[in-house]
Amino acid sequence: MPDILYEVSDNVAFVTLNRPENLNAVTTAMCDALIDAFDAADADDSVRAVVVKGSGRAFCAGADLSSGGDSFNRTNGESGPPRDTGGRVTLRIFRSLKPVIAAINGPAVGFGASLTLPMDIRVAADSAKIGFPFTARGIVPDGAASWFLPRVVGPNRALDWAMTGRVFRAQEALEAGLVRSLHPAEEVLAVATEIAQEIARSAAPVSVALTRQLLWQMMGADHPMVAHEIESAAIAYTGSGPDAAEGVKAFLDKRPPVWTLNPGSDLPEWFPWRPEPGYEGIECIPPSTTRYRSELES
Repeated sequence: MPDILYEVSDNVAFVTLNRPENLNAVTTAMCDALIDAFDAADADDSVRAVVVKGSGRAFCAGADLSSGGDSFNRTNGESGPPRDTGGRVTLRIFRSLKPVIAAINGPAVGFGASLTLPMDIRVAADSAKIGFPFTARGIVPDGAASWFLPRVVGPNRALDWAMTGRVFRAQEALEAGLVRSLHPAEEVLAVATEIAQEIARSAAPVSVALTRQLLWQMMGADHPMVAHEIESAAIAYTGSGPDAAEGVKAFLDKRPPVWTLNPGSDLPEWFPWRPEPGYEGIECIPPSTTRYRSELES
């Protein structure tokens, strides 16, 4: 069976990590397939929200460590500056035009935890264990977690989790605001699906796409005037469209709205207002080579 499953039901795309025998540990091929899944969700106007889940008893145990001590070695056989594969995935999720809900049905560790950070809502099993154990493996956080994690839980909690590398229980994740709610493992998917379907039923897709990026992007703005300017443009754009008229009519008529605009074709021409920067990369010199050079210079 494929390691990433993709299916659409009732306006919700379900993306499943499907290596249950390996606790859904991810490979490079799986990362490429995850990017393809989000491309498919954005291109499908019937999709109003995305739910990411794990097959079996785990959400994701992180990167596949079958290469042993070379599992994280990116300096062999690669040309040009190295690039974190997990970061390519989380950056793609960050650009998603559809809201993304994580159904953390079991352990989410390493990249399994980083993967959830650009998602908008996380619900977890009350028995789940979560952690960012990168320092305990001799590396640093992946998936752009050093950018996402402090924004989700604050810098102090992010430093605690990232520097100690400890794995913690779901209750601590709830208290820190990393997850929205805790549930028995067998109920997590149903809860995540209900959240996704609520968005699909009640929220205008173009409004959701713009709002999602507004809230993420404005966390890096240096003054509220930046938000005021872009919100003014967004309000003028959406307010003059058919979905705004439909939203008001549906509210007054006490009926469900029928939206006609879609993110695939009806976003304003100025979106995205902050295009993704290009990746330039930094030359990587392994520690052993750096030490050898230092000894020669001395």
